[in-house]
Amino acid sequence: MRKVSMVFACLALIGLILVLVSKNNGNMGNLTVKSSAFKDGDMIPQRFTCDGENINPLLEIKNVPQGAKSLALIMDDPDATGGRIWDHWILWNIDPKTQYITEDSVPGGATEGLNSWNKNKYGGPCPPEGSKPHRYIFNVYALDVLLDIPASSTKADLAQAMEGHTIEKTTLMGLYGR
Repeated sequence: MRKVSMVFACLALIGLILVLVSKNNGNMGNLTVKSSAFKDGDMIPQRFTCDGENINPLLEIKNVPQGAKSLALIMDDPDATGGRIWDHWILWNIDPKTQYITEDSVPGGATEGLNSWNKNKYGGPCPPEGSKPHRYIFNVYALDVLLDIPASSTKADLAQAMEGHTIEKTTLMGLYGR
């Protein structure tokens, strides 16, 4: 009886692994996002903040899973005051073949949603003066669908539309203080 239980447990584990591999099309956690402007965990240069030109930094996206039909990007500040996460940049329907989001640009075909300033554009880091550096997270999602949501959508709307469609996620974190 014990051998039979062990066989079933092994078969269940193999089945789970096969499901995960097929969902990720063989790509298990290789999606990456980085920037030539700053390294993960380093300070974001002033140029990309409200104290500078307030433009998005260059982002490089690599190893998008083969089954991805689109990418989404959410840049937010989990250290924002007032007890809520501040959304700086919301993008979806980025072509999965996109390797670079260049400075001060939105990839062709992508849609910008509403940030916490209620604007459809990038809003750079802008923590209160005198506060410790805040974390700014660039979250990139590989999705198995193109999303059909309006440009008036917020991060919450985007998250709801992405539910059940995320193949893989990666992050880049930068810091900025004033």
